[in-house]
Amino acid sequence: MPLDYAVHPWRTSSLVIIVVFLVFNLCYHAAHFSNDENRRIVHVPIHASTTFAKCRALHSEPGPPENFYGRDVSDRFQKGTKPVIVRNATIWTGRVQGLEVLKGEILLDGGIIRQVGPIADDILSEYRDLISIDAYGAWVTPGIIDVHSHLGDQPAPALEGVNDGNSLKGLIQPWLRSLDALNTHDEGYASAVAGGLTTALVLPGSANAIGGQAFVVKTRPTVERSPTAMLVDPPFNLNRSHVKDEQPLRWRHMKHACGENPSQVYGGTRMDTFWAFRQAYETARQIKEAQDEYCSKAIAGDWASLDGQLFPESLQWEALVDVLRGRVKVHTHCYEAVDIDAFVRLSNEFRFPVAAFHHAHEAYLVPDVLKRAYGNTPAIAMFAAFSRYKREAWRHSEFAPRVLAESDIDVVMKSDYHAIVSRYLIHEAAQAHYHGLEDNIALASVTTTAAKVLGLDYRIGYLKPVYDADVVIWDSHPLALGATPKQVFIDGIPQLVDPHTAEKPTAAQSVPKTPNFDQEAADAVKYGGLPPLLPSRVRTGTIVFANVSSLLLKDGHRDIHDAFEAHASSLPGVVVISVSEKGAEIMCAGPGGVCVWDLSAENTEVVDLAGGSLQPGLVTVGSNIGLHEIIMEGSTTDGPIYDLLAGDPPTVVGGAGYLPKAADGLMFGTRDALLAYRNGVTIAVSPPLHEGSFIGGLSAAFSLGAATKLELGAVVSDVTALHVALTHGDTPSVSTEVAALRRILLHPPEGEGQEWYKKAVNGEIPLVVETHNADIIATVILLKREIEIETGQAMKVTILGGGEAYLLAEELAGADVGVIMSPPRPLAYSWDYRRVNPGLPVTNQSAIARLIEAGVTVGIGPQGTSGMPFMSSWAVRNLRFDAGWEMLNAPGTISRASAFALASSNIEKLLGVPLDLYEGDLVATSGGDLLSFEGKVVAVISPRRGRVDFFD
Repeated sequence: MPLDYAVHPWRTSSLVIIVVFLVFNLCYHAAHFSNDENRRIVHVPIHASTTFAKCRALHSEPGPPENFYGRDVSDRFQKGTKPVIVRNATIWTGRVQGLEVLKGEILLDGGIIRQVGPIADDILSEYRDLISIDAYGAWVTPGIIDVHSHLGDQPAPALEGVNDGNSLKGLIQPWLRSLDALNTHDEGYASAVAGGLTTALVLPGSANAIGGQAFVVKTRPTVERSPTAMLVDPPFNLNRSHVKDEQPLRWRHMKHACGENPSQVYGGTRMDTFWAFRQAYETARQIKEAQDEYCSKAIAGDWASLDGQLFPESLQWEALVDVLRGRVKVHTHCYEAVDIDAFVRLSNEFRFPVAAFHHAHEAYLVPDVLKRAYGNTPAIAMFAAFSRYKREAWRHSEFAPRVLAESDIDVVMKSDYHAIVSRYLIHEAAQAHYHGLEDNIALASVTTTAAKVLGLDYRIGYLKPVYDADVVIWDSHPLALGATPKQVFIDGIPQLVDPHTAEKPTAAQSVPKTPNFDQEAADAVKYGGLPPLLPSRVRTGTIVFANVSSLLLKDGHRDIHDAFEAHASSLPGVVVISVSEKGAEIMCAGPGGVCVWDLSAENTEVVDLAGGSLQPGLVTVGSNIGLHEIIMEGSTTDGPIYDLLAGDPPTVVGGAGYLPKAADGLMFGTRDALLAYRNGVTIAVSPPLHEGSFIGGLSAAFSLGAATKLELGAVVSDVTALHVALTHGDTPSVSTEVAALRRILLHPPEGEGQEWYKKAVNGEIPLVVETHNADIIATVILLKREIEIETGQAMKVTILGGGEAYLLAEELAGADVGVIMSPPRPLAYSWDYRRVNPGLPVTNQSAIARLIEAGVTVGIGPQGTSGMPFMSSWAVRNLRFDAGWEMLNAPGTISRASAFALASSNIEKLLGVPLDLYEGDLVATSGGDLLSFEGKVVAVISPRRGRVDFFD
């Protein structure tokens, strides 16, 4: 019973107090007035009452105040907040295992929810100044809760030397508190609220085995403007070391970390880390047992044996002692089975429960180990797709949430902000649902279950009377692609001023009908997280695709158009494709009555797409996919290039004329590449790994489905573009880098690079400038103009990144400079793009829509890890959803065809990928198209490779 306490712990505590008082009096009188011949006088110390209070507090348990459910105003109520009624809502309450959906109203007053469902007019007539909001049938849910965030402690925009996420003063530091570093000016709060995020647990980082205490905050700005004012249920010892007799206590939270992070920071191993855990807990255990023994004697009146002794306590270790008393929620960063098993043993050795394993990429492989944890089975707080960035994350599976839920283990989706932009936490739940997690469990993973993990499910996480008035009104079903808040209430206060919305299609108002991934989920477990990813079979011949809802193709100008849509005819569509090593040809396409084929012909196969689509394969740029397997493991990467501005490279590689080609270091068959291929991304363009380098080298275009470089069509083009990176804060300065770029382009150094610099100047290959900053982009426009005037040649220039590019939309269009937004929905993570356009619901138009309307050719890269594009290969698989998201949020500007162009043909144009009309890949999806949460890739038709790859 997580919500309604049947037996109240404070009543038990009251009985304990009475009993202790009686025992004390009996002992006192027995010691002073006994007539026994062995009578002796025992002096009761003056601190006895204080000691008894401390001893009573040892048995207190966290929970809601006794009168909580009788409250008529929240402890977080802001004076002047007007009551609100949300009418005509479709209300997901969170109750009945997340299956209850009501139609009606929600009344908010005093910072709490007053009523949910149909509300009588006579009740409403009692309210003055009642604000009425008509939801027009929209979905309404509790506020989104993030159980793993560094919001405010790891600032946005990021600045050098300003990062309070980790302390490097020791491996074990339970005495530290994240609250002491909480920056209320962080731009991440407003971003989070715009995504419906109302509550977050702000944790210390993971550099330490025990990093310190975490705190739960509401994300709204407060009148006081202080970190303390943001807290939810702050522990009573927040402002003093000794807790008085308040009953009951409030939950506290403690961050632990296993594995690579503490080992790498402190130079030890997993063995060292767990010995440090055991040492710390042994220290805490000794203090706890000393307290229990002291109190046992004090209650018994045995003051003689306590003569000269004080209550055993330590400010430094008191939080860890409270862990052993079961009054602190332990949150531990652990990835692999080895770490999870070791921590479960630790919990049993020292007898403390674990609230949640965070990240826990291998938890789905060891459910029985989780169930052996002391006291309860921990929840698993995880990512939907973020993975393979280090060895610990190598065996991640997108099916892990489903597998864990089927093992009766609580699943929580989290952001680890900034790793995932917390604004899009609901999208993590939506991805988990796409891969098989039941919709009620997926929604609960960021609301009710998250509240339970925090010990706050008595006041947040549900839409119930007396609960905090944290409410989100959505523009579509919250698990639909691109679901965006229309309004967010925190403590009953509306957070969005004049919110902007887009008209979503009717289908978006229902739970997406997700594909069947039963076999894939089973294989993930069967193969220990490393199931085969190559196509299940490859063939040529005639393929007849039946029950096709639509066919999209490129024309001779690489523009995408609808070849046909089945809804225009009463008959389902049919597409017949003939494939051989010489290429592929569409033999027939259209309604079944028009397109007829002999299904009995030799080497013919029929594939039922069940209302799915055929569409162009997607093209990606903006990550380093194909140049590493595990980016944080150097032995699995191509490695960094030389930086020309850090000193001339060795003569053997060309000196100043050195210009590396990504084609020489390509790695095929990586898991990120094959997973992207299975999600419709068929071609990638990657430059050499050049994090921090000015000249990025020459990018290559290659097939993500190829197993080796020697396969037919594996390398599409060994050179596509010349890449340079211009970023503030680099050494040397941006002005120095621009001066160097000007000289290199106008006076290229002798060597291999000379030819390619000349080609960039002559417009034979694009110059790709990687930057987000509008001032740098303006300089690039002027530099392009200057070089074109001097040489008389038109250059092809593309901005990659482009966080602030919308500020120069008309200028970019006038200069014929294209933009590849990567990521397409950036957070103001760096000062170089602190002026990002947040888009809906904050502004009425996204940055991408703004650029398109101005006439700029726009592409998109993956929505990866904030501020770390080199760690975004895992996100390439989601490029399809990123394109669909843009279409849904800009229906008047971005059509279905132009959404596909964002992630395919526009990239080819901007990067000079040499694919003609007959070489482009087609992707077949069943159940829906690539731009939805309903389509599943079943085949890739590749004329260039002369084959059809099937994923049965």
